[in-house]
Amino acid sequence: MRSTSDRIRHAISFEILALLLVTPLGAWVFSLPITDIGVVSIASATIAMLWNYIYNLGFDHAMQRFAGTTYKTVPIRVLHAVLFEAGILIVLAPFIAWYLGVGLWHAIVMDVSFSLFYLVYAFVFNWSYDRLFPIPEWQQPAS
Repeated sequence: MRSTSDRIRHAISFEILALLLVTPLGAWVFSLPITDIGVVSIASATIAMLWNYIYNLGFDHAMQRFAGTTYKTVPIRVLHAVLFEAGILIVLAPFIAWYLGVGLWHAIVMDVSFSLFYLVYAFVFNWSYDRLFPIPEWQQPAS
């Protein structure tokens, strides 16, 4: 299983790269000032970073308990990303509606758009991260 410092490195690098991509893209797609999308992005990233740590720790503990390993196959990675985004959607839609002064439905559409981006991004980032920073447990063949 990953160490606390590795999980912190993972969460911070995930969010910094995402902010660099999603802020200008979101401002362009939704025709909103980059400062407004920037505030929403930074607040969302902060919330997501905390959720990322808690969620990944819990997911790994569940995998260890039920599968005996934290090695993630492609289907497990898809499930991992979908569940992560569903949890964050529930928290962020009301915040987006409040901050941008839009209706909840509009905020949900915006949040789902961001979530679709993050769904793909999370899959690619996590797969890449695992290749760059593998843990010794994965060097052993799964039994």
